[in-house]
Amino acid sequence: MQELLTFDYFIEPSRQGTYFLLPFDMPADVEMLTLSYDYPRHDENEMGMGSAAFTARQEINIIDLGLVAPDGSQVGASGSDKREISVSEVAASPGYRATPLVPGKWQILVGAYKVAPDGVPVAYQLTFDFKDRRLFKGDLHVHTVASDGVSTVEELAWRAKRHELDFLAITDHNQTVSQDALPKIPGLTLIPGVEWTHYQGHANFLGVDRPYDGSFAANTPEEIQARFASARQRGAHITLNHPFDETCGFNLDWQTLPFDSLEIWNGPMRESNLKAVGFWQSLLAAGRKIPICGGSDYHRDTPFLFLGGPTTCVYAMSPGPSDILAALKDGHAYITFAPDGPWVELTAGEAILGDTVAWSDVKELDILAGGLLKGDVVRVVTGSSSAVIVQAPSAGQVQATYTLEAPGFARLEILRAFIPGLPLLPALISNPIYFEAG
Repeated sequence: MQELLTFDYFIEPSRQGTYFLLPFDMPADVEMLTLSYDYPRHDENEMGMGSAAFTARQEINIIDLGLVAPDGSQVGASGSDKREISVSEVAASPGYRATPLVPGKWQILVGAYKVAPDGVPVAYQLTFDFKDRRLFKGDLHVHTVASDGVSTVEELAWRAKRHELDFLAITDHNQTVSQDALPKIPGLTLIPGVEWTHYQGHANFLGVDRPYDGSFAANTPEEIQARFASARQRGAHITLNHPFDETCGFNLDWQTLPFDSLEIWNGPMRESNLKAVGFWQSLLAAGRKIPICGGSDYHRDTPFLFLGGPTTCVYAMSPGPSDILAALKDGHAYITFAPDGPWVELTAGEAILGDTVAWSDVKELDILAGGLLKGDVVRVVTGSSSAVIVQAPSAGQVQATYTLEAPGFARLEILRAFIPGLPLLPALISNPIYFEAG
């Protein structure tokens, strides 16, 4: 959806050589702002020259353009070179920085470099493109040459594009990276992060340039708490990584640490991931609401490790890092084994993955799952049981309704035999929709 705002402003000749600000209100939930302006820059006079007509063209007005955020910071300035600029959280016109379009009082920076003796009328137009929830696919756990990976950030970014991913979180071991240092790749959101790596456990701090001051090193529970508390205070999304990994499981007291999601699927599906899924299921059955995520933990290609293996699929309001991480925190996500793996849409009335409804009002879970192969098993998992919805007779998709007989939660799994003769393994795991009593 778009909204258009236009207004005219007359600049008196006495304001030549000055800068001033024109305020405007940024509505809530704007994904992209486009700002354009127009004014009579030249005066043209036609004169006869024998058998020819000559048009004299004289520059009489030069009006510069810039943009200022509500906190007073300069978003950009383009002089009189551009008549139209655009800004969003993930991209901006040259001379402007990508930034979240927070609601509030923004200002057009006007530079009256040259003004005609009669003054100059300037017509401004602002176009607000509003956010709209849609699906974004990404990898939330990758490593570069800054730690123990073999690729640069830019190499990984272009690889992610080739894998048809929409976002990538850079999570080098104990190496932070700033948003400004990340390359700008059209159509790909790069999220700054760090994998806080400790002998007793690993955690991703996502979405902020510097989640803590000083060193990552921590030798006491108090120092560990301080790192997590700082990351939380600065707005990082905190993920507890691969809790049952054979060599680097999470052995800290997770119940005393702030976190936003649990990485239950790390790299290829294996026993440690299945243990993490079981642990998460027990927490759900005990009444906890804990969102999940997955990540490839990519360092280099191996026969079973690849970028986007697994892929976290997020229903977010925009491709901006803040919206992707907000959706992840709200549980609006599922995990699939690869970018081209199966997909799912779960709803209960107006609720989607991660939402809570009153069981007294809504008891039905509506399921739409696709990308299925012959033999895939689609099942609903609750706190007390699992129910097979279908075993796919061929490639295709399934639409079904599941009725909850009691309050609790319901989530979806798709199981697949990746190698004939071996047991079925998860090809997709979704966050639940919660059905509360009352």
